[in-house]
Amino acid sequence: MELEFHQLELRYERLRVSRPEQERRLLGSLAEIGQQVPIVVVKDGADGQFVVIDGYKRLRSLRRLAKDTVGVICWPGEEPEALIVTRLMQSSEQETALEQSWLLSELHGRFGMTLEELARRFGHSVSWVSRRLALVSELPDSIQEKVQRGEIVAHGAAKYLVPLARANRQACLGLVEAIGSSRLSSRDLGILYTAYQKGNWITRQRLLESPLAYLKSHKEAEAAPKVEPGPSETLLTDLEVLSSVARRADRRLRQGVLRTVAERDRQDLSNSLRGSLQEVQRMAERFEVEMRDVGSEHQSGDTAAA
Repeated sequence: MELEFHQLELRYERLRVSRPEQERRLLGSLAEIGQQVPIVVVKDGADGQFVVIDGYKRLRSLRRLAKDTVGVICWPGEEPEALIVTRLMQSSEQETALEQSWLLSELHGRFGMTLEELARRFGHSVSWVSRRLALVSELPDSIQEKVQRGEIVAHGAAKYLVPLARANRQACLGLVEAIGSSRLSSRDLGILYTAYQKGNWITRQRLLESPLAYLKSHKEAEAAPKVEPGPSETLLTDLEVLSSVARRADRRLRQGVLRTVAERDRQDLSNSLRGSLQEVQRMAERFEVEMRDVGSEHQSGDTAAA
């Protein structure tokens, strides 16, 4: 059966992710040999429109080819049944967790199907259905729209952006906004998520302000050959850390932190400072001894060479 585009109701287009590469290949095939497989529709008794259940990629490609009609097969029965059957029958591409979530949310919210019924129809547990529905509620709508348009990888969104939104919704929105039109891979999103999760507030701020620059520097660091520091570099790092910690503690003292501390805590701080000074003094004495020993060895070596 052939239908004109104005007869079609595109009610469920948003339940699928747009895959630009696949659609380019499909467009070429349709241009060369025409439509071979009809799209699936059901008749809406309320307004006489035909609701598209499956075949949105074909439909978009045919529009781009300026076709006037589209080949359809009209299934009997109700929309929810058609949605479930077509999704279960598909084997050509692996659907993402978010696509599963969108369909379950539609069936649950629009058609009132219970979690138990959805679990039975899709062959999963009620817990699985509940987790999928949670993805839809936790990921901001604006980000879901980007996933639907193919601007964000669906797998990466489900695996990394959802837990980030769960922990800090504004940070998730800020990160996606800063990424802009760059279509990052799931691996790249994973790098950013891990860095945010493990970083301090300065790292997080820099990452949110310029995630692409962070990714670039991260990859450059990974690609650079790793050179293990020698004993002198390690000791120098330790001494620099010691100086840095001392400067930070001095700055806090000058800011009057002791005036806000209870008497018992001030005593603990005093004891800790005495212990630290003893350790530093012990290290400094050892340093002087080692320096004298090394100097003696060098002097002996020079005398023997003469």
